[in-house]
Amino acid sequence: MRVAVVIPAFNEATTVAEIAERALRYVQTVFVVDDGSDDDTAAQLLGLPVTLIRNDTNLGKAGSLARGFAAALEQSMDAVITLDADGQHRPEDIPRLIEAAAEYPGDIVIAARLEGRERMPRSRRFGNWQADFWIAWAAGYPIRDTQCGYRLYPAALLERLVVRDGRRNSFVFESEVLIEAARIGRYARSISIDTIYGRSPRESHYRAASDTMRIIRMVAGKLFRRGMYPLGLLRSLGLLPHSGIARSEAGAKSPDALG
Repeated sequence: MRVAVVIPAFNEATTVAEIAERALRYVQTVFVVDDGSDDDTAAQLLGLPVTLIRNDTNLGKAGSLARGFAAALEQSMDAVITLDADGQHRPEDIPRLIEAAAEYPGDIVIAARLEGRERMPRSRRFGNWQADFWIAWAAGYPIRDTQCGYRLYPAALLERLVVRDGRRNSFVFESEVLIEAARIGRYARSISIDTIYGRSPRESHYRAASDTMRIIRMVAGKLFRRGMYPLGLLRSLGLLPHSGIARSEAGAKSPDALG
């Protein structure tokens, strides 16, 4: 399987080189998308065998991911792994995502932050719980850690999906992907990973209140257009079976990892 890693980075000079180097231990192709940084993010990558894509202006995470996906597809990759540049995702888990992808070809693999989740601030845990509830309802099956950007996407799925990637959709994009993938019969499989929080020297770009509300509005619009999708709600709560998802997930360390 030919796998590329895409790392969106906005003002990540402190950590981006280390993350890229560690990712290169597991894959040969790494794209770093510098999202209009005004620090030394790009300079930190000099001498590393990575492909640097630079946005002239800040496009947001969604726009950066879209550019990274396009570059990977141009090189005929079979799958794309996305991970953050701030050190909250361990590149050492890349082989586990690839292993799960081999077991569930065609589906998305989420590295769900389920181990040591208490390290996450309470406000973020609450926001993530809210997002999980709404997105699982709209997708029609249970999904854990819908807000984690550490994922593997099959190239064939990326070629089919049409999802908005404007700057206002920066943190909506990854949620909408899960819903739209479910509509064409592709689902999210979870592997359980450690929660790493607070390593980055900067504040998170995610704004718990405003970005969570954008996600909820996106999901609500989709639900209204489907008559509130009552079957999806029942399936997302586990009250009705969903044939597309197995009862156990690949690589799960605990029952909480079930997707």
